[in-house]
Amino acid sequence: MKLIMLGTGNAMVTKCYNTCFAFEEGGAYYLVDAGGGNGIFRQLEDADIAPEKIEGMFITHGHTDHILGAVWVVRKMAELMKKGIRKEGFVIRCHEEAAKMLSTFCEMTLAKAQLQYLHNGSICIETVKAGAEFTALSMKLRCFDILSTKAKQFGFNALLADGKRLTCLGDEPFNSEADARAKGSDYLLSEAFCLYEDRERFHPYEKHHSTALDAGRMAEELNIGTLILYHTEDKTIATRKQRYGAEAKRVFSGNVIVPDDLEVIEL
Repeated sequence: MKLIMLGTGNAMVTKCYNTCFAFEEGGAYYLVDAGGGNGIFRQLEDADIAPEKIEGMFITHGHTDHILGAVWVVRKMAELMKKGIRKEGFVIRCHEEAAKMLSTFCEMTLAKAQLQYLHNGSICIETVKAGAEFTALSMKLRCFDILSTKAKQFGFNALLADGKRLTCLGDEPFNSEADARAKGSDYLLSEAFCLYEDRERFHPYEKHHSTALDAGRMAEELNIGTLILYHTEDKTIATRKQRYGAEAKRVFSGNVIVPDDLEVIEL
């Protein structure tokens, strides 16, 4: 199983793409979020991911930098179905609020020729509740409510075929009250809006985000194997990999990965 980081930036970045990623196994893909626009096509192209090879999609929440790219994914899947290139259906899973948003965006912006594939169920926006379990590629996924105070958001746990566990916290800090079951995960995907030393510049706490230092401390408390940091600012992108990793390692004894866009992580 591979993790392909299609984007690693926060909502307002211009030097990288918004945070989204894909799992890859045996030439098949599963997409998580899609960024904020049709830039998702460029990221997929640069990652050499053919859209017809994407088996399905999970959307964490309805913020613009996560869900608007999904409208373009729906459009693309409809066009592939119309041309006969894609014969199987396409399922997008998300919580109820995000499902309503995506359905509305599609109804308001897509052509009738594309919407017919939503209306006939070929493209399905499936509502899932916290605790729901489903299979993606060879993984068993379980979604959970991160208990965001901004907008409803789901993270997920993934049990890989080899027994390793991956937890995605979405794009907000870990909440100990959430049913995340993150403790002891082999991999933890966590946002890190900026460096702790740059907190006065980027104001992460006002935005319900955290720093690389905060994420490292949390990962140490949860006994995480590998911490993967994303959803960052891009003003310091030239030094992001080295400096974010070094700051997290001050308080975390495990492995830290600070990926660039399109970086592939072997799980």
